Amino acid sequence: MILELTSGIFVLGVLIYCWSISTYNFWHERGVPGPKPVPLLGNISDLITGKKSVGQLVQDYYNDYKNEKMVGLFFRREPILLLRDLDLIKDIFISDFSKFSDRPMRVFEKAEPLSQTLLHLEYARWRPLRNKLSPVFTSGKLKDMFNLILNCGDNLQTVMDKIIDKNNIIEARDLTARFTIDVIGVCAFGLEINAMNDDDNKFRKMGKRVFHMSFKKILLFQLRELFPSIYEFLGSIVDDTEVTNFFINTMRDTMNYRRKNNLTRNDFLQYLMEIEDNPDKLPEIKLTDSFLASQLFIFFLAGFETSSSTISHALYELAQYENYQDQLRQEIKETKEANGGKWTYDSVKNMVFMEKVFRETLRKFSPIPMLIRGSNTEYTLSGTNVTIPKNSKIAFPVYGIHYDPKIYPNPEVFNPENFSPEAIQSRHPMSFLSFGEGPRNCVGMRFAYQQSKVGLIKILERYRVDVCDKTDIPYKFSTRGFSLEPLNGIYLKFTKLDNSSSK
Repeated sequence: MILELTSGIFVLGVLIYCWSISTYNFWHERGVPGPKPVPLLGNISDLITGKKSVGQLVQDYYNDYKNEKMVGLFFRREPILLLRDLDLIKDIFISDFSKFSDRPMRVFEKAEPLSQTLLHLEYARWRPLRNKLSPVFTSGKLKDMFNLILNCGDNLQTVMDKIIDKNNIIEARDLTARFTIDVIGVCAFGLEINAMNDDDNKFRKMGKRVFHMSFKKILLFQLRELFPSIYEFLGSIVDDTEVTNFFINTMRDTMNYRRKNNLTRNDFLQYLMEIEDNPDKLPEIKLTDSFLASQLFIFFLAGFETSSSTISHALYELAQYENYQDQLRQEIKETKEANGGKWTYDSVKNMVFMEKVFRETLRKFSPIPMLIRGSNTEYTLSGTNVTIPKNSKIAFPVYGIHYDPKIYPNPEVFNPENFSPEAIQSRHPMSFLSFGEGPRNCVGMRFAYQQSKVGLIKILERYRVDVCDKTDIPYKFSTRGFSLEPLNGIYLKFTKLDNSSSK
């Protein structure tokens, strides 16, 4: 009996092993170089064990194959093609977009009702929805929102004055997240959230809850990726119903209040109300509460997290490079004076050095370290003999490209002149990918630029920022989660400038 049981376990183990490696000839058969995969784990064992973040892992593979156009990897058993060649990347993002119009991200309408976002949707629903939402982010609409953002910036200064009087060592990520949540609250939901003053703010708690990587979340992610059908079948059992209900109820309550009181505002929610009131204009989409709330949800997450990350990382670098900080502060002062002591949408947009600082920060600390597209047909990569089948996944190593010394000399060094007009002109157009490229780039890019720049302006026009004993130098990456996150936060010293310096 024991012998039979042992033999059975051995045979089962052999079968599982053979199954786990059954796809591992995929890239070899196509002549694509790549690292040897580990059974069951593929090439992501360091990611699963927490040794490396997504950005670090992708950057390492990018650097290990410096003379190759592409690298063949495996996400567990699934083949993924990592592109290094910028011309091929341009083909996928732009020239052959019609063949790579989907982001291969699953939508789980039962298990994750808020996953039905513009970011995740398949092309058939993405295109009409994108066309409907794009007008929210035109220059005209952003100008309408500008004073709302500016008011949040004024409140940021008021709150910082109070904080600094007690302790001038501040964790910048938390500070800037409160600011961007207030901005998203008023520009997306039309609500005065007041996260700057309220430590128990519900929106802030929801943001932290979504991005916190607990052991339970890691297990559910593994279930989601390995057995998607089972994951979806479990429905509300695996869904974070507190987050889901909060965003759906907040949206529905605000919509009902506006309709009851005949109120109209120039914000994102108003566009969703117009879409809901005219379902015949989007016949491809079933406009459920969860679908509409999903668009607010992704606006909230992307708007507060990516912008707060950018502001805090810019402060981190400016605290180390006082000459750049002084130069930017001087530009802030001169721009404000040239506009009669006031800020406008156009005056912020036209700040030359601010734009350089902003882009260089995104180069070094891109919130999304890797982009992915999926093929909707068989495809042969230009200038190669490599043909990939339909539903193949293509990965774009944002960190690898942004830290490539052949593209950006001394990439570890913060250098705003990397984005002078001459430097930009000398580089390939695919050498900066923080917001993606092509038709499926980030729809809220200009909004992110605006709120991030206003945040930096409001901080630097009144405060000097320096490193302190709690500042991690060199920077330490957290290995948990997909987006960029500092291991120990970003602690900086803030000192209020005298009146003559801050005017």
